[in-house]
Amino acid sequence: MKASQGVTPAAHAPDLADRRRVVFATVIGTTVEWYDFFIYAFAAGLVFGEIFFAGLGENRLLLSFATVGVSFLFRPLGAFLAGHLGDRYGRKVILMVTLILMGLATSLIGLLPTYATIGVAAPILLVLLRIIQGISAGGEWGGAVLMAVEHAPGKRRGLFGAGPQTGVPLGLLLASGVMALMAMIAPGDAFLQWGWRIPFLLSVVLILVGYYVRRKVEESPVFAELSERKQEAQMPILRLFRKHTVLVVVAALVFAGNNAVGYMTTGGYIQNYATNPEGPLGLDRGPVLWAVTGSAVTWLVSTIIAGAVSDRLGRRTTYILGWILQLVGVIALFPLVNTGDVGLLFAGLALLTLGLGFTYGPQAALYAELFPASIRFSGVSISYAIGAIAGGAFAPMIAAALVQATGSTTAVTWYLAGMTLIGLVATLLLRDRSGIPLGPDHEAEQQVSPIRGLSKV
Repeated sequence: MKASQGVTPAAHAPDLADRRRVVFATVIGTTVEWYDFFIYAFAAGLVFGEIFFAGLGENRLLLSFATVGVSFLFRPLGAFLAGHLGDRYGRKVILMVTLILMGLATSLIGLLPTYATIGVAAPILLVLLRIIQGISAGGEWGGAVLMAVEHAPGKRRGLFGAGPQTGVPLGLLLASGVMALMAMIAPGDAFLQWGWRIPFLLSVVLILVGYYVRRKVEESPVFAELSERKQEAQMPILRLFRKHTVLVVVAALVFAGNNAVGYMTTGGYIQNYATNPEGPLGLDRGPVLWAVTGSAVTWLVSTIIAGAVSDRLGRRTTYILGWILQLVGVIALFPLVNTGDVGLLFAGLALLTLGLGFTYGPQAALYAELFPASIRFSGVSISYAIGAIAGGAFAPMIAAALVQATGSTTAVTWYLAGMTLIGLVATLLLRDRSGIPLGPDHEAEQQVSPIRGLSKV
């Protein structure tokens, strides 16, 4: 399969300026979305247990981490809604709605009264707003990556698709940097009283920027062609599961292997483990947050490199390399963190994010090439949402429970290594479809199952 076959038909082919504008818009939008999402996870590990679950006993930290996972349970709802509407009405409208929805929920969290003020109503309202974040996150990713990949030249889908993927490390960089800054401006009790609220309220400004950038972007050329031919999918969700259920599961497991490991930092676990004054390390909050911020830079760089590498080596080979690197990072992580040295903690996180970048950077192109054009939004969104539940949803809570039960981080290492191997096995089940045509003219070719051993689903 030659990559040139995947080029968009001339009638809808965007020029270079359009393509750059799309990538920039998806990067900005996903960065804002993930900033909002990660700010919550960080606050859950650092302060929510004390201020929203204070009256709920010694399990308040586990309950706080559980609220991080609750949002994942509602990601499929967001994915189903966005997939259905995105396959019928286009990618762009979904991106605008999810951006606004996430920003409103995040800003309102920054205004919530605490448990000491309104009692049990405080955690209930917190969970409701977290659910809205989950619905938004479930719908955001599919639209962003398809806008980037479907605008891309056939030979550079991996690199263009890595654009919205960088929203995760950029969101992590922004969220941890703002949290670290607030820890300096409002140290100690001031951080618990009001400092944590500022990063949530800043979301209003970020949403306005994201909205301004995204509204200028043209619709995906693949969807434009589908719309012109009046080929928008009828009941795309039903078509997806009737013909591609096995593919959805395999694709979800690919992402689960990455997501479980990634949520050691994006889910706030490492931050809590390293700074908990009752834990084995008791490090200062600020230096740990800066170490996480630094690791976001290595994650960002490796994500971009991996997208470009996948255009040369293929998605499957790049992923296999990534799983090996990720396994090395998992094994090294806690021995380095447990030294109690912030420099070595950063080294452990930086090594881990190298593998994370290689198992995340090519994902946009990989997913887009797995599903037929008419149900592609549904396929990539739902696979991503299910993978997020199987992987990252409760990873911080599982890690905290394992340490609480065993008194050691060894069990956490085994858990993360197991999830990495699951991702590797799922990748090995897939054929490489790098460069397959993405347009509606090639639906018959796209319908052929990419799972090894199957011809059609």
